[in-house]
Amino acid sequence: MAEGRIVKALSGFYYVEAGEALVACRARGKFRHTGETPLVGDLVSFTLTGTGEGVVDALLPRRNRFSRPPIANIDQMVIVASGAVPVTDPFLIDRMTAIAVHAGARTLICVNKADEDRAEALTEIYRSAGFPTILTSAVTGEGIDALKEELQGRFSVFTGNSGVGKSSILNALCPALAIPTGEVSLKLGRGRHTTRHVEIFKTPDGAMIADTPGFAAFDLENMELTDPAQLPYAFPDFAPYLGTCRFVGCSHTKERGCGVLEALEAGKICPSRHKSYVRLYQQLKSVNFWERKEQN
Repeated sequence: MAEGRIVKALSGFYYVEAGEALVACRARGKFRHTGETPLVGDLVSFTLTGTGEGVVDALLPRRNRFSRPPIANIDQMVIVASGAVPVTDPFLIDRMTAIAVHAGARTLICVNKADEDRAEALTEIYRSAGFPTILTSAVTGEGIDALKEELQGRFSVFTGNSGVGKSSILNALCPALAIPTGEVSLKLGRGRHTTRHVEIFKTPDGAMIADTPGFAAFDLENMELTDPAQLPYAFPDFAPYLGTCRFVGCSHTKERGCGVLEALEAGKICPSRHKSYVRLYQQLKSVNFWERKEQN
């Protein structure tokens, strides 16, 4: 029995990298009975068959896992956004940062298409919230070297709404990848989904990065973060004010004497961040308790 990492999942096969070898594997039938699904990024044990292929026998302990994008064991989530067409809704970013923080993954905001729009307001939101934020252009190369430094020594997943230039950035980081890119529809304000599956690539300087389909269809029901009481801790910019509220169990949405709301009023928390928090909180509150237990 050997061990390796799943670097691609496609058409029922899990491609496991073990040393210099890449082995196409099927999953054992037991996974259907346990409800477990191997994910890209999973460390697995597998058995070689006589055909040169293999069978995934077991998943090794995971550091974290995500449903959308379907990936495991990441060090860092790189959320690609844009101030140009398609303009990224901050709520999409806030939703993903909350999931990443809750899972213990470092979060990096990459505001792309700087050659078209500098997106100062969007950039300032996340810098002031404490997230490392880089302004990039896959066209001019601005910020690409800084991005490379942030990727070194980490397993990073790239995600973002379609059309913001994830694949273009990956090509700028490593031109040999030649990942297909699509044009943005001016009528719809979004890009065509050129990424159809999750796959890990390695850059010449040793970073592992994964491209994923856009999260335009991301569903709240697939959040690993399901308890409203945990949500405030997924907003790092709220951290200095948690525990300062007048009432125990404060939801930080409308209560008097709330430390978070006082910080918001004082300009210490960005209004769009708190607006996203309230929206997520209300959505999580609408999930039934039995559904939360089932998801956990």
